[in-house]
Amino acid sequence: MHIKGDHAELVVGGRLDVRNAADARMALHNALDAGQGDLVLDLGELDSWDATGLGVIMGAHRRAGRCGRRLVLREVPPQMRRVLVATRLHRILTIAP
Repeated sequence: MHIKGDHAELVVGGRLDVRNAADARMALHNALDAGQGDLVLDLGELDSWDATGLGVIMGAHRRAGRCGRRLVLREVPPQMRRVLVATRLHRILTIAP
């Protein structure tokens, strides 16, 4: 997994799973704490995620709300979009077209 970007936009690539959830959580929290406005999370380079990775994204969504920000998912791969729809998380998370 790799995360690159700043406090306004992050690009996540590789696998977001239990092995790297702590690093991903820290990067997302640091970006949320350091900036203002929307934090765009570009998932176009993400190969897969597991339940822990999805939990990291949901935790970042909650933290964004506490910081007065909004987490916006962009370039969500089709298979991951299906998971969000199946779990009805697409109703909670902001997903850019």
